[in-house]
Amino acid sequence: MVAPRSLIHRVERTLSMTKWKTRRIVALTALLLFGCSPASPSLTVVPASEILSPPDTPTAAPDYAAKIRNAQYQLGATDALRIVQLADGKFEQGAPGGADYLSVNLTDFAAAGDLNRDGVDEVAALIAENYGGTGVFTFLAVYADVNGTLTFQTSAYVDDRPGLNAFAIADGEIFLEALIHATDDPLCCPTKRIAKRYRWGINNQLNATDYAAFTPDGRPRTITIEAPVNGASVTGSVQIKGSVAIAPFENNLVYRIYSIGDVELASGSIAVHATELGGPGEFDTIIALGNILSGATIRVEVQDVSAEDGSLLAMDSVELVVK
Repeated sequence: MVAPRSLIHRVERTLSMTKWKTRRIVALTALLLFGCSPASPSLTVVPASEILSPPDTPTAAPDYAAKIRNAQYQLGATDALRIVQLADGKFEQGAPGGADYLSVNLTDFAAAGDLNRDGVDEVAALIAENYGGTGVFTFLAVYADVNGTLTFQTSAYVDDRPGLNAFAIADGEIFLEALIHATDDPLCCPTKRIAKRYRWGINNQLNATDYAAFTPDGRPRTITIEAPVNGASVTGSVQIKGSVAIAPFENNLVYRIYSIGDVELASGSIAVHATELGGPGEFDTIIALGNILSGATIRVEVQDVSAEDGSLLAMDSVELVVK
């Protein structure tokens, strides 16, 4: 069955920008938990690797396991709003090959933690959707406890049949380490190693806060914004200072400024100073904020974008308040 048009557009856009924001690689065999088929729906909490400093041991929360396996889930790969009821981590309708076939499975990856700093844990999980074809479209879903019931809040697309490795919540963010599709990968077999963090925003969106891909020899491409600090107030302009583990092509990074609603407000380039090709480097520049209104909360992303195919190689971000 052909995937819904909205998903195709989402996949194409995500593949072109590495599928919608690291220090050591764990064994490749751990990445084969999924392979090219849906994961078993049995629920476990997976220890995180040390890439991007995730927690050593995610907090186990047996009390939420049964709740999430029998929660409602809002489909992410359909044009129309549709909510299905999971039963023991599954939902299925129709017969394989039929026009109305749908299979939804809670994967082995879930974690609990406080994402909005209100003292109450939310639950994040990776959930796979299949519509009868070979594609198994995996989404990161967030649930909140509403009067004792885990209630779906939002989701973000991850990839088609990603090789999932590590998943955790720490410091108010969701950490994901996986294999996703590079631009020229066959659909069955993703090869691009990434580590990514998400923040659940006040606009009920999951925004990537940082992102790292890896070189063929296993070195992580990381960007670190050292100043300003997250949540700082700025007026008129902002000085962005930081470092990269691997200097970008022609020593140029890209900055993008987004509104709280994820609308791009401005973009430009940032020069990196590196002593050798592909070595570590530093950047220090001043970005004018232009006509951004006082009182606005903005997100500034510093990105390393592939000159070959436009995909994202690395990213770090900060949220700032314009005075």
